[in-house]
Amino acid sequence: MELIDWIVLVGTLLFIVVYGYWKTKGSQDVNDYILGGKEAKWWTVGLSVMATQASAITFLSTPGQAFHDGMGFVQFYFGLPLAMIIICMVFIPIYHKLKVYTAYEFLESRFDLKTRSLGAILFLIQRGLAAGITIYAPSIILSAVLGWKIETLNIIIGILVIIYTVSGGTKAVSVTQKQQMFVIMVGMFTAFYLVMSYLPDDINFGKALKIAGANDKLNILDFSLDFTSRYTFWSGITGGLFLALAYFGTDQSQVQRYLSGKSVRESQLGLIFNGLLKVPMQFFILLVGVMVFVFYQYNHSPLNFNPAAVQAVQNSEYAQKYQLMEKEHLVLEKEKKIAQERFSAMLDMKDYSLIMSAKNKIHDINVEERQNREQARALIQQVDKDLETNDKDYVFIHFILNNIPTGLVGLLLAVIFSAAMSSTSSELNALGTITTMDLFKRQQNKQHSERYYLNATRWFTLAWGIIAICFANFATLLDNLIQLVNIIGSIFYGNVLGIFLIAFFIKFIRGNAVFIAAIITQILVILLYYFAIYQYDTGEEKLGYMWLNFIGCALVIILALLFEIINRSTHVIKK
Repeated sequence: MELIDWIVLVGTLLFIVVYGYWKTKGSQDVNDYILGGKEAKWWTVGLSVMATQASAITFLSTPGQAFHDGMGFVQFYFGLPLAMIIICMVFIPIYHKLKVYTAYEFLESRFDLKTRSLGAILFLIQRGLAAGITIYAPSIILSAVLGWKIETLNIIIGILVIIYTVSGGTKAVSVTQKQQMFVIMVGMFTAFYLVMSYLPDDINFGKALKIAGANDKLNILDFSLDFTSRYTFWSGITGGLFLALAYFGTDQSQVQRYLSGKSVRESQLGLIFNGLLKVPMQFFILLVGVMVFVFYQYNHSPLNFNPAAVQAVQNSEYAQKYQLMEKEHLVLEKEKKIAQERFSAMLDMKDYSLIMSAKNKIHDINVEERQNREQARALIQQVDKDLETNDKDYVFIHFILNNIPTGLVGLLLAVIFSAAMSSTSSELNALGTITTMDLFKRQQNKQHSERYYLNATRWFTLAWGIIAICFANFATLLDNLIQLVNIIGSIFYGNVLGIFLIAFFIKFIRGNAVFIAAIITQILVILLYYFAIYQYDTGEEKLGYMWLNFIGCALVIILALLFEIINRSTHVIKK
């Protein structure tokens, strides 16, 4: 990185931190700190909701996901718009009517304290883990750029977020997220423009799409009923719907964003705004990854994008064998470039048989290339089984560092750091709030002043920031980061959503039945994940993790119904 890149990167990050601290350092009470004084307009709510979800993982992993697997990941978000409508109609009016600080306060008024505490604890576990991952993700980038230790970078990033989040609370999060979303969108459009400009002169956007299609990167919709497939239309519209309902409806990091809305209408408009823009935004980010793939059809790409893995194998006894694989990779790249140019020429001739012949040639080369990459991954794993061989998270950063002009490298790194700070600040803000309001305050034997609970929230926010940094230092890549975050959420979200749906719609079920059902459900979902989904040794899944959201939700409702019926029947018999 050149000096100008450092100026852009450091200047952007310091501006966000200093601005957030200066603008919101005067929080006087809990309402101002947790709900931002309930002053947010709909566009602030909408941008804050989007920025909370759009972590660094989104911009680090999603293009790499598209590079390797195509556009199919967008199906993950198909249930989101419908979820926004349901939340606007059901969740928001109830939360505003009850004037709650947290989503879990509602569970106590509907059930009892232990159910509220259980919901809060489940949130703290999964969101605490996720906060560590959102810090860890950008650390990978700077580690590759600077050669610094990831642990050092985790501490630096965590401290930057902690400064303004502890100081200003929800208002600081909302204020800074508007600047962060601006940086993010400018950076991604810049990346798209640059990758298109780097393609050969005769490859316009239309041809680039056809080349991507010939390489099976534009298979957006999968209507198969394959439950082992992670991303299908059906898993997106069901598992994705339940995940979005749980995330936006019960996850305090999101609930706190729209509880800060000036009115029910402002909160609802903010969520509808998010629902309309989120799928197109994710589609666009995936499209950037697909265009990066097209770029590498005409330019050299490494056999493995993870520089640490490559360095390890090159310094091992397997170095010569890896070099032979790299030579084979270079040969395949030359063949692939010729095949792509032939395919492009056949498109101009509009001869269907020749087009299909060229497409089949591309397919055959891709099969060979994938096999070569898999063999390289296997070789790297022989060097050190703890090395990350899955390089999806390194694809986009490799493109940025090796192809983007000086100055813009700093901008695009600022995009990823801005996203990390926006999502992490929301998570720490929510973790501190839940710990104070749902656990700490409810265990106090006497009432304290607003200032007392304001300071407690700040201290708990600081504590969770330190915990997140510690977890980031122990995090490892599993498949890729964006999927890891969604897997963690899917393990817990379905259960929590089921509790809330019972609270909203099944009025005769009481607290004891829900509490027992929720504990059993969480144990069963974890066991299901471990035995049916987490197949570390084989790499095969018997069930796509997205289905855990639906299964967890359905299971807790069924068990709670069963326990309530048994309980009532027992009472009738005793009488």
